[in-house]
Amino acid sequence: MPLLSIVAPVHNEEALVAAFCARVRAAVEPLGPYELVLVDDGSTDGSWQRMLEVAAADPSVRLIRLSRNFGHQPALTAGLDATRGDAVVTIDSDLQDPPELIPDLVRRWREGYDVVYAVRAEREGESAVKLATATLFYRLLRRMTTTEIPADAGDFRLLSRRVVDALARMPERARFLRGMTSWVGYRQTGVPYRREARTAGETKFPMRKMVRFALDAVTSFSTVPIRLVTGLGFLMVVFCIGYLAYTLYAKFASHTTVPGWTSVIIVVLLLGGVQLLSLGIIGQYVARIFDEAKQRPLYLVDEVVDGTAPREPTQPPSAAPAP
Repeated sequence: MPLLSIVAPVHNEEALVAAFCARVRAAVEPLGPYELVLVDDGSTDGSWQRMLEVAAADPSVRLIRLSRNFGHQPALTAGLDATRGDAVVTIDSDLQDPPELIPDLVRRWREGYDVVYAVRAEREGESAVKLATATLFYRLLRRMTTTEIPADAGDFRLLSRRVVDALARMPERARFLRGMTSWVGYRQTGVPYRREARTAGETKFPMRKMVRFALDAVTSFSTVPIRLVTGLGFLMVVFCIGYLAYTLYAKFASHTTVPGWTSVIIVVLLLGGVQLLSLGIIGQYVARIFDEAKQRPLYLVDEVVDGTAPREPTQPPSAAPAP
């Protein structure tokens, strides 16, 4: 039987770890042997202790503790690098993404798909501002990049082993796994689901982190901002040449020049603003080059707790083996 791996980053989810593992176990036990890889991303509460308690009672649970908080995407990467399964499911541990959907993802994988992403048809407990900004972000991103990144799909998805191996060969630091998964290609499909509201704890993605995540996504998969800056600079050159011609005509031909500072101030402010904006956008790409050139590791592991063996099913699975 193929081995199924489930990867979940954990950051200050003390109140939900046990419930999350129980729901995952109930959902995937009928599917065959599995392993649950929990990655502690520098939690400051009692999450690691709860994880140790779960691992002590269930040998299918494997734990990875990072040396500090590296962020959601590096934590997911650490879990992917540690998996041994023929298929890998990535899911958040806050129980907003229902583990009960995993059998549907596995069924589509057994039909021959390499990537099966969960599409958020409904999103409970999220503000209208967050929903609007998320919708706008994905629509703009799809227009700015040649990679077909599905809208309303997060990191809850199933990846075949060859997709996981392909991601391991992509060592960039500004990681946007949703886009990277789409970039590798292969057969992909979506499964709709209803995303639940958070029942405990607080969100780990405030507006500041969402903006940073959006910048990583745009600068990793699109050079459209650079091209826009180039086009804007060209338009400003045309505007300045036209204004220069007008001033020369007014001075030497019509003799209607009037001393004043309004037009000068407008031009100076406009040009200064465009230049600062252009430098800021270019600086984002230069910063990405700087981060890549340092070649620092994506994450550092502090401790690993490994179970004795993948957990076997309690009853013979009825599904056919993977292709």
